[in-house]
Amino acid sequence: MLHETRTGAPWRVGVIFSSTGITAVIEETQLRGTLTAIDEINEAGGVCGRPIEPVIYDPGSEPAAYGRLAKRLMVEDGVTTMFGCYTSSSRKAVIPVVERLNGLLWYPTLYEGFEFSSNVIYTGAAPNQNSLELCAYLIERYGSRFYFIGSNYVYPRESNRIMRELLRHNGGEVVGERYVSLRADRADFLPIMKEVRELQPDVIFSTVVGDGTAHLYQGYHDAGFDPKVMPIASLTTTEAEIQSMGADVGEGHVTAAPYFESLSGDGNASFLRRYKRRYGADSPTNMCLEAAYFQVHIFARALEESNSLDTEILRPAVLSAEYEAPQGRVAVNPRYGHTDLWTRIGRANRQGQFDLVYQSPSIVQADPYLIGYGRTVAGL
Repeated sequence: MLHETRTGAPWRVGVIFSSTGITAVIEETQLRGTLTAIDEINEAGGVCGRPIEPVIYDPGSEPAAYGRLAKRLMVEDGVTTMFGCYTSSSRKAVIPVVERLNGLLWYPTLYEGFEFSSNVIYTGAAPNQNSLELCAYLIERYGSRFYFIGSNYVYPRESNRIMRELLRHNGGEVVGERYVSLRADRADFLPIMKEVRELQPDVIFSTVVGDGTAHLYQGYHDAGFDPKVMPIASLTTTEAEIQSMGADVGEGHVTAAPYFESLSGDGNASFLRRYKRRYGADSPTNMCLEAAYFQVHIFARALEESNSLDTEILRPAVLSAEYEAPQGRVAVNPRYGHTDLWTRIGRANRQGQFDLVYQSPSIVQADPYLIGYGRTVAGL
């Protein structure tokens, strides 16, 4: 690339997160995590003596816009590496662009698995790093009758497909399943809460994302249900959504994630001090923010080693890279370009944080196709 030949010229990278629209509640935190890491790297002297310069676009939570902006970054801005996307729909809009133009997308969000692209580094949790332990915990603690509520797009439907299979092999059942628009409002959850009351499941498994998350939990709260008896369990509800809905509304509900702000340890404490100094003491962190943060540091280390943004040169330096992230040591698994992460389960408390109820004894290797689950891919 031309700018790489000029000594001292910045390393330009793309950043595509929504600061507006229905998923801004979480993507704005991912943007903050990305910029925090870039600032830390630049303040330490940059990479090979050159600063990282982000080229930032706001896709407004519209899936097709991510693809258009990825193309603009690569064709007009001369960028080959980009950090971004929250929903699977937005990721799937970008993948054809980076594959065709040989770019590299860093994707910091949990997702449904069963995907591989040599042009993507996946730093969020795959199903074996959250769904497996969450299902086992919920059955043991609450019961085996699940009710599914999800947003109507690929991630919730595929995640529910996996959870249904896990339930079936553990003697459980899905007693109801409903999907709502990504633009669902509070009224859309009223008939769902009525159906929940009639069916009386042991657990509500939510794959609702964006602004609808707060509406779901508020509808549950208004209906007078008790999370001690029938919690909402989720892979997507983080500290950001709890802050949006109100800590009293979120209290008692369960989330599986590699990272919670409440984790102990010097690494997380140091990260929190730096982050909150920049964005305020009342700005919570979350798993998607943390992945957005540590992936930039992994990128910087690989760039230091390769001294090139050329995807063919940079990507091999990324594979097998390790980093001491706020969640603990993580590593990019070279088999699939996914990241080995921690598995944790937390229960939301009145302070808007999560109390840890389960933690894996070590990092869990990424297994996006659930090969280690003992089932064929076709069986899922």
